[in-house]
Amino acid sequence: MATNSMVASVMPITSINLRRRNRSTGLTLSCSQQEAPSLGVQLTEGEGKLPKVLLKSANGCEAEIYLFGGCITSWKVASGKDLLFVRPDAKFDGKKPISGGIPHCFPQFGPGTIQQHGFARNVNWSIADFSNVKGNPTITLELRDGPYSRSMWDFSFQALYRVTLNPKSLSTELTIKNTDTKPFSFNSALHTYFRGSITGASVKALKGCKTLNKDPDPNNPVEGIEERDVITFPGYVECIYLNAPNEVELYNGLGDTIFLKNTNWSDCVLWNPHLQMEHCYKDFVCVENAKIGKVQLEPEQSWVAEQHLSIS
Repeated sequence: MATNSMVASVMPITSINLRRRNRSTGLTLSCSQQEAPSLGVQLTEGEGKLPKVLLKSANGCEAEIYLFGGCITSWKVASGKDLLFVRPDAKFDGKKPISGGIPHCFPQFGPGTIQQHGFARNVNWSIADFSNVKGNPTITLELRDGPYSRSMWDFSFQALYRVTLNPKSLSTELTIKNTDTKPFSFNSALHTYFRGSITGASVKALKGCKTLNKDPDPNNPVEGIEERDVITFPGYVECIYLNAPNEVELYNGLGDTIFLKNTNWSDCVLWNPHLQMEHCYKDFVCVENAKIGKVQLEPEQSWVAEQHLSIS
């Protein structure tokens, strides 16, 4: 983890400009904070006084996104039930990544040559665009390279993260563009924490996948093949499923079945820390869409991956 002096400073809400792009002209126009709520988009102050965007759909669904880390921390369906989980020890101080919700892992998944899971979850994203289609709000966040990112990963890039809230679903689209004059490679993941009861949670549709099991030794994963139709969480679980199907089914143990459908996230990761987080492990399960293998981008090339979370 980088020292606090290297972490980007927290943006005060008064300095953030909400913008909306005119799709016919390509121009970006200022949008007042009075106008934005009518589109189902509201910029407000979250935990630790960090800027937070609240999306509200016409049917009563809500989602919360912190600009710090571009992290979705809440997805509430019309009943008011929140399907995501934020750990009780999560920090909202702009110095450490937010532990919970849907954090980004970019340009590195897991430990490696730079800080754990990369830097995208540890810097401020900006608002690039937002709109509302038939009562369903969409917002696009943007992240570009700067002195902080270049201190550990010396490339120029643009990341765009579009989040759309629909009745019974939450969709994201991540675009990584190489804006440098030289090629670069990366891997990535959406480290999604789902609220659940770990004793009742289960995952389907991963049978037959090649696995890299990091239990008991995270540094020396054991290769195997998943033979179970239904995967449960009786203890510590940290397993990568390579070339996973593009739709996985999670039963959260609380009465909800969540479908994770994706495009271009080739792998899936299941994680629960068990007694390593004794204070909260019973209340969540991580099911993560990931790209474990390296993505190679030449200058001006882009990579796009979509995730669609829905409930029955």
